[in-house]
Amino acid sequence: MEVFGVSIETAYLFVLIAAGCLTVLYLLFNDLLGGVTDAVHFIHPALILAFITFFSASGYIFEAATNLSHILIIAISMMIALALDTLLNVFVLVPLSTAEESLAYTEESLKGRVGKTILSIPKDGFGEVVIDSMTGTISKPAASMQDLPIEEGKQVLVIEVKNGVLYVVPYEHYRLNHETFQN
Repeated sequence: MEVFGVSIETAYLFVLIAAGCLTVLYLLFNDLLGGVTDAVHFIHPALILAFITFFSASGYIFEAATNLSHILIIAISMMIALALDTLLNVFVLVPLSTAEESLAYTEESLKGRVGKTILSIPKDGFGEVVIDSMTGTISKPAASMQDLPIEEGKQVLVIEVKNGVLYVVPYEHYRLNHETFQN
């Protein structure tokens, strides 16, 4: 059998290569299409591309390895693609969509957090601060925001983060000054 002047095996192979390339491109650029795919919940591009890939791969294998009729091969390939697509959706895509986005932190999220110095911060120098979080302990280099020395073991408040360095003030000092401004 021929499709568009080429054998059906070659057509399956071309569709398989095209679907594979589109899948790779979708994986690389899916953030650009995120808003479009969020609008239509029941049609997920990854599922459509996976269905086409599974269908063409199984069709190519059955055409090359068996003497079944072309219509029967298309029907079997569709059932295989539907079953594999369902498994992909249930066991991969749904769990990924309900998983937490990230367990990591951003430097911006450290602002306003209270930590503890584990290396004292000298005037015009650097020390180290530990911040406890839900995902673990974060240890970062730190400098005093007001060029005051801060002893080891003191609580500090993160005011700013620049180039991976926390700029902190002593927590008690900040609380006293803040209460003064409130009165």
